[in-house]
Amino acid sequence: MSIGMVLLTVVAVLVFFGVAQRVLDKLYLSDRAALVLIALMFFGTLIPNVQIGNVSVSIGGAVIPFGVCVYLLVRAGTAKERVRAVLGALITAGIIYALSHFLPDEPERMLIDPMYLYGLAGGVVAYVLGRSRRGAFFCGVVGVMLADIAVAVVNWSQGINQPLVLGGAGVFDAMMISGILGVLLSELVGEVLERMARGTNPPRESAVSNPVRQKEK
Repeated sequence: MSIGMVLLTVVAVLVFFGVAQRVLDKLYLSDRAALVLIALMFFGTLIPNVQIGNVSVSIGGAVIPFGVCVYLLVRAGTAKERVRAVLGALITAGIIYALSHFLPDEPERMLIDPMYLYGLAGGVVAYVLGRSRRGAFFCGVVGVMLADIAVAVVNWSQGINQPLVLGGAGVFDAMMISGILGVLLSELVGEVLERMARGTNPPRESAVSNPVRQKEK
């Protein structure tokens, strides 16, 4: 089982036990909807890819995740958030694409799989640029997908007739790492900031009179 499938399984378990309720609320998803989408992504990868010329599209690895991203973009609170998410995805794609040119040509020389590295880098960049949970997931998933498309377009322009598999195994892993990491960082940092804000602003005393305290005075 690939790391992308493992992450989906872990997320499904967390959703099932109600641990991810706070995050799902921010994403405008119910527990049932989240579990259905995870199942569609999981089993959609078993469906034969849709072939369009030199492009092969995975239903579970590309169509369903992209559909989720479109939904999150539509449900974004403001136009500013939508624009920031789209620009963030483009910048995330550019950074991942640039990173691919600095890595060794032989993956065996690396301590970590390049796709995992792209996913980790994409997740961090998506958190910084996306700001919200919705924006971070959009930037992470769409950013990796756009970077994969950019690599294919450059190869085709150089006469390299290499098929493009949207949502293929390695790319799907990077998309899941990037999107989930972006959301996780947004949630953790958001929680820390909220706790810090509550710590610097102690709760006010109740306005309701307390006869016991008054009597003690």
